[in-house]
Amino acid sequence: MKVRTASIAVSFKSKITDYAQLTKMRLASLVVFSALTGYFFAIDFSSASLLHLFYLVVGGFLVTGSSNAFNQIIERDLDKMMKRTQDRPIPDGRMEAAEAFFVASIIGIAGILILWFGLNPLSGLLGTLALFLYVAVYTPLKRVGPIAVFAGAFPGAIPPMLGYVAATNDFGLIPGVLFATQFIWQFPHFWAIAWKADADYTKAGFRLMPTASGKSQASALIILVYTIFLIPISLFPIIFTSGNITLMAVVAAVGLGFTWYAIQLYSQRNDQAALKLMFASFVYLPIIQLLYLI
Repeated sequence: MKVRTASIAVSFKSKITDYAQLTKMRLASLVVFSALTGYFFAIDFSSASLLHLFYLVVGGFLVTGSSNAFNQIIERDLDKMMKRTQDRPIPDGRMEAAEAFFVASIIGIAGILILWFGLNPLSGLLGTLALFLYVAVYTPLKRVGPIAVFAGAFPGAIPPMLGYVAATNDFGLIPGVLFATQFIWQFPHFWAIAWKADADYTKAGFRLMPTASGKSQASALIILVYTIFLIPISLFPIIFTSGNITLMAVVAAVGLGFTWYAIQLYSQRNDQAALKLMFASFVYLPIIQLLYLI
């Protein structure tokens, strides 16, 4: 009896782990963090609704998890070709595509309904748009060319806008500039990943580097240009609100630090430099967003 109970417990834990991998829960956490910074950018901490925060977090997790799950269903045969994705539940055979589709559909619908009725219809529309763009536009374009990175930057930049709209129930200039910052950030972020994973991506037919020359000086230059362009864009949320010069200087300094890693990639053009830029991008965004809350 104890052996059977232990076996059930292990099986249950394994299934939960598979679902977490299917929905990319760690990535979803970063998305929800961005949404929360947008929410608190719009509203004072003392005025925040715990119930609304709960709806934003849960709804954001579910919609993001659904997007990631649908992506893995569509790319299940391609994931088998890449070392970095071979151990995902579907290509590894631990989960049927039908089961994944059921889970993705349920949590996607639930997430949109929570955002729509728990917060406001505009939040629900943004969640629906993000899900649609990621699954129906970005995912199929990955085998077409670098246009996929541009398409994917739209749903990827929605979270801070969603958080702001969740708090205000209104669009406007401020959620727009929050969107713009995260939109531009995604280019050096994703291209650093694509540089490091280029060999794997090539196996699956993904063409995501900024130029046809692949890991070249031209591609590195484009990555550098986008990183430099991010610096003035990242100042807009401060310029159009507090106008705090000191804060702008700090944000610009952080941007220059991020740019230094892009310069290193341009000068070295190797996987190690791309990996450093990737990790720098993971650090850059939350620091900037926390600075915004000041």
